[in-house]
Amino acid sequence: MKIRFPLPHVWLAIAVALQLLSLSARAHTQSTAYLTLQTTPTGLTGEWHLALRDLEDAVGLDLDDNGAITWAELLSRQEAVTAYALSRLHVRCDDQPTPWQVNGLLVDQHADGAYAVLRFAVAGPAHPRAVELTYRAFFDLDPKHRGLLRLEQGGVNRLAVFAPEAPTQAFALNTPPVTSPLGTFFREGVWHIWSGYDHLLFLLALLLPGVLRRRAGVWQPVTDARAAFFNVLKIVSAFTLAHSLTLSCAALGLIHLPTRLVESAIAASVILAAINNLVPAWSERSWLMAFGFGLLHGFGFANALRDLGLHPGQLAVTLFGFNLGVEIGQLAIVAVFLPLALSARHWRAYPALVLRTGSVAILAVAAVWFAERVGDFKWLPF
Repeated sequence: MKIRFPLPHVWLAIAVALQLLSLSARAHTQSTAYLTLQTTPTGLTGEWHLALRDLEDAVGLDLDDNGAITWAELLSRQEAVTAYALSRLHVRCDDQPTPWQVNGLLVDQHADGAYAVLRFAVAGPAHPRAVELTYRAFFDLDPKHRGLLRLEQGGVNRLAVFAPEAPTQAFALNTPPVTSPLGTFFREGVWHIWSGYDHLLFLLALLLPGVLRRRAGVWQPVTDARAAFFNVLKIVSAFTLAHSLTLSCAALGLIHLPTRLVESAIAASVILAAINNLVPAWSERSWLMAFGFGLLHGFGFANALRDLGLHPGQLAVTLFGFNLGVEIGQLAIVAVFLPLALSARHWRAYPALVLRTGSVAILAVAAVWFAERVGDFKWLPF
């Protein structure tokens, strides 16, 4: 079946696709580091897990430039890795600057690849009353990077997420934790949707035809705005439900899939959603597509939560907060998109200019993502 639309729409689609591509160079890999601190009778000790792919961007590890980082190459760059870490993490104990020292280098395998593990000790008081951490690793290379902290004291975990807008976290160790991880991971759920370009484009591909109906092979505007609203709400809810199911199952260790496979499948889901707008096969059952592919999208953050090493009760709280954030984040997108789409649905050019052009642009971006994720390369240098 041939798809025909005027040539200007093709050029517009290409322009939109290139603009989106400029935002998406690292969209296929969630950059995450894991920082663990433990209080001991002699002071603070910890481990910092840093992805080798991130360290490669920061200090250069692949000395022979063959695409594979060996243990020998990591060892040869140990001083550079240590110096980078020391410059990107600052510790204050009881409101005093406190040095810390790396005393071991290991390698660990996470679901999304190999990580360098820096074991360290903080040269501060044996029983600090308060600890403040300032974390700035990789933010200049990837604003989407997140540092996940677990501070363990007497069997109690305090959690925090370091981000460019929140690089400093403070903890009072002489009092029980007064904050729940619920709010922290709620914000991360909202951020996960708003900054996850693959999730956004998949959702957008499903929403674009939400104010139209397919009749006799032709897209026509819906006559009942209320029906369109509930149709869109059904799509978003189906996606969130499926996303939450697999996120929970994966984070609890009930399901495990390699990150590269999951990310490639997510890109494929965006491609298929865009194609469905051009050659409709599920036009009346978009919510089923949203649910089916939402199962894939739920794996996107699960590995990070599992690798934090939380106990079941705390993991349940973080999952609830994260899923709630995802839902609210999506509803905020719908609150912006739906009034605009409803007001434009009677525009004669909406099916060709908005739906088709937008879908072609989404298809182009997703095709590049798919190639990147399958081939394990970055098409753009940033």
